[in-house]
Amino acid sequence: MSKIRVDHVFTSESVSEGHPDKVCDQISDAILDACLAQDSKSRVACETLTTTNLVVNAGEITCDGWDLIDPEAIARSVVRDIGYDRKELEFCDSTFEYINRLHGQSPEISQGVTEGEGLFDEQGAGDQGMMFGYASNATEELMPAPIAYSHRLLDALQKIRKAGTIPYLRPDSKSQVSIQHVDGKPMSIDTIVISHQTDDVSLDQIREDLIEVCKDVLGPTGLLQEDTEFFINPTGKFVIGGPHGDAGLTGRKIIVDTYGGVGSHGGGAFSGKDPSKVDRSAAYYSRYAAKNIVAAGVADKCEIQVAYAIGVPKPLSINVDTYGTGKVDDHLIEEVLKSGELFDFRPSALIADLGLLTPNGWSYRDSAAYGHFGRSQFPWEQTDKIDLLRGFLSV
Repeated sequence: MSKIRVDHVFTSESVSEGHPDKVCDQISDAILDACLAQDSKSRVACETLTTTNLVVNAGEITCDGWDLIDPEAIARSVVRDIGYDRKELEFCDSTFEYINRLHGQSPEISQGVTEGEGLFDEQGAGDQGMMFGYASNATEELMPAPIAYSHRLLDALQKIRKAGTIPYLRPDSKSQVSIQHVDGKPMSIDTIVISHQTDDVSLDQIREDLIEVCKDVLGPTGLLQEDTEFFINPTGKFVIGGPHGDAGLTGRKIIVDTYGGVGSHGGGAFSGKDPSKVDRSAAYYSRYAAKNIVAAGVADKCEIQVAYAIGVPKPLSINVDTYGTGKVDDHLIEEVLKSGELFDFRPSALIADLGLLTPNGWSYRDSAAYGHFGRSQFPWEQTDKIDLLRGFLSV
């Protein structure tokens, strides 16, 4: 059984929608959204690369209606929405060069994943590997506090930027929050780091404005202290940024996308992948199960690992770790998950349970910045199995 460290500081970071890697994630997921809107059975593995005034798409897409989709137009629209709409940024929606190297999915992969075509009658997993889901009662969104608060800061700053309230802000930014924990609970914010791309303005002005935003956003948590340290643009200047300052690639922010380094990660990225790829969909479903377990009061923290073989419908293993906070033994929770009565981890079942082929009121692009977890618009954030879990586990 895992032990809880009594007194420690844990740090997590987030990156904004204008970060070059996140630009790529959003373009890849916007193309996925377009494919699913045309054909809910689309198979998509879309990668994006960005650098100075260049966007490249590569990967495999099989979609009935692909000829109706214009990936270049989608990429330009995403870049414009993010805020790269000025030529002086050296990455601009109207001027970047576009290269398309997308092609169809391998038939050898398809036959193992498509229902009725592989060795099994039902849909198999789109890849092998292990996925993790995590939840904690440390915050109202049942996420670890450092990553939740890092996301909150950048989400607030992007709203301020787009509203023009702080007119000198540019799209690229990063945040980092270090939190002191006692007995596994967040007690105080030790340090906040914000690196935000700006026009060429005074560093004193930037620091004054952004510290005020930090206080407005995180003050209500009660964790800010008089001695909380703030490092705002600690290099002294951050004018050159975005894909002009650093090349971007899809899938390079897997810790930002999940739990900020708390718990474990199987290594698979999310964006640009349709739900047949279990490194995305099963990670979502594992979060769904873990969040319901914590919301039901079964545990204060819960991590679920699930593993698959490509083409095989049934998970190879399911493991539960409540870090010693469970009200029942972890193996009893595992048995409930393995039974399939409350949570069915077979790919076709979990995709149907969460409606992952037909997004309603949300989009995959929505998930591609500010975290895939902890935001209520996504179906894997529902806590609709609380009463059933309590009944099964007699809690």
